[in-house]
Amino acid sequence: MLGKILVRYLKPYKWLLLGVLIFQFISALATFYLPRLNADIIDNGVSKGDTAYIWSTGSLMLLISLGQITASIIATYFAARAAMSAGRDIRDHVFERVSGFSEREVSRFGPGSLITRNTNDVQQVQMLAMMGATMLVTAPILAIGGVIFALQQDVGLSWIIAVAVPTLLIIAVIVISRMVPLFRSYQHKLDNVNRIMREQLTGVRVVRAFVREPIEEERFAGANTDIMVVGRKVGSLFVLLFPLFMLVLNVTVVGVVWFGAFAVDAGEVQIGTLFAFMQYVMLILTGVLMASFMTIMIPRAAVSAERIGEVLDSTSTLARPENPVTVFPTPGSVEFTDAAFTYPGAEHPVISGITFGAAPGETVAIVGSTGAGKTTLVSLIPRLFDATGGNVKVGGVDVREADLDHLWSSIGLVPQRPFLFTGTVASNLRYGRENATDEELWHALEIAQGRDFVEAMEGQLDAKISQGGTNVSGGQRQRLAIARAIVHRPDILVFDDSFSALDLTTDARLRQALWRELPEVTKIVVAQRISTITDADRIVVLDDGGMVGLGTHEQLLETSQTYREIVESQLGVEAAR
Repeated sequence: MLGKILVRYLKPYKWLLLGVLIFQFISALATFYLPRLNADIIDNGVSKGDTAYIWSTGSLMLLISLGQITASIIATYFAARAAMSAGRDIRDHVFERVSGFSEREVSRFGPGSLITRNTNDVQQVQMLAMMGATMLVTAPILAIGGVIFALQQDVGLSWIIAVAVPTLLIIAVIVISRMVPLFRSYQHKLDNVNRIMREQLTGVRVVRAFVREPIEEERFAGANTDIMVVGRKVGSLFVLLFPLFMLVLNVTVVGVVWFGAFAVDAGEVQIGTLFAFMQYVMLILTGVLMASFMTIMIPRAAVSAERIGEVLDSTSTLARPENPVTVFPTPGSVEFTDAAFTYPGAEHPVISGITFGAAPGETVAIVGSTGAGKTTLVSLIPRLFDATGGNVKVGGVDVREADLDHLWSSIGLVPQRPFLFTGTVASNLRYGRENATDEELWHALEIAQGRDFVEAMEGQLDAKISQGGTNVSGGQRQRLAIARAIVHRPDILVFDDSFSALDLTTDARLRQALWRELPEVTKIVVAQRISTITDADRIVVLDDGGMVGLGTHEQLLETSQTYREIVESQLGVEAAR
């Protein structure tokens, strides 16, 4: 999976990678040439007292060093640009894929895990791409080239290289094989920490209301300790790895100096040649160290790539049709035919046998006890879920055959828990239609009974809204969400218990305004208050996932025992007669 992702996302930047290869090769050649010039200075300049030779050769070394540094900087810049661009593309594609997920896929991964996969996991792959673009080129060149140039020095110490290199490789294999499962465990535990943190931030009011801070702190501390334990194990291996590498490196240098000294004393090798050999040995070991460092990064990036691939390879249950229908014969109509839905893993359907319709411009209310399936039912209209039985039609077209963008543009959904985005009042209201004028925004606010409080806010339409709308009250959030749906200009408005935070007076004014100003828009209303939907064209009564009543308020009082009980509980026995 790692190779597949790297090839796919680095391919558009192949010319940058070619530049990395060229400039890293130039840098490596310069690096190889410097020890030879250094040996010449010692053997032909210092030993003979030739100052002119020292100055000329030293100047050449300085120029080559500047060239080597310049080539290395350019290569690193190209590598960073390619890696960062690839990382950006991965994040874009992951976000695009997640945006197309149904609630089923989001629940399967979990919001915290999806955030980690699109941030930390992408960062791991991005870092490997940047480091790998330079190190994977440099390491073999240094190792192989170093061996060739070292052997050319012919000092009779090549056996030291034959001992040092395999020793480093054996150490790397042993330690890295223990790191791979730890990296996988670390990422999963990081998901858990992010999930708990997200729950704490979104549910802070509930936590405080039930005085659960100490318990939640213990819960987070436990997850934090788990990730610390795994991180400490990884750190321990790193602590072990690099000292061992340095030990081999230093022992190798001591060996070269020790045995080389005897060769120099015997007149078999010049000091400069021995010095050059030692530098080439260091380059060889540096190449091996780079390769070892890459082998440490690869397992962690491979785990991250696997997690990214799981998201990219996931197929949404809300599959887009091959030949989507973009023209609705009867815009604004909604029709359920024996519709049913069962959540994954559940033994029994949440709703079943639901059959009713709404003509364009009609108002259909849905009532029932808690857990009766009202929210699930209206979620089938914009295709947040696919019905597992029967079918749902919008505008005369089965929602599974409709173009999703066209379907969603024809529906304005106001959920139970309205969500506002970071920005301004205006940016939130224009979320579904960016070209809406200020006059349209004020008109929508007037219908939603939100004009008064928006005019009282500092900046009015430009007033700041914090993430989730936490700086406004629950009723204000609901009215802004309703206004946002109105600005969208849909054929169908779906209100999922969207008036629950409003007082009865505001609720009544809002409904009257909706009916008066938007008579042509179909309205599907999930309601808890019977008094607010008595004038609906039809009322659907749900109980335990089934439809136990359908008709007007007066008809249901005569035909539905469940509806009469709801009316009696809210309005009294007299109202149910």
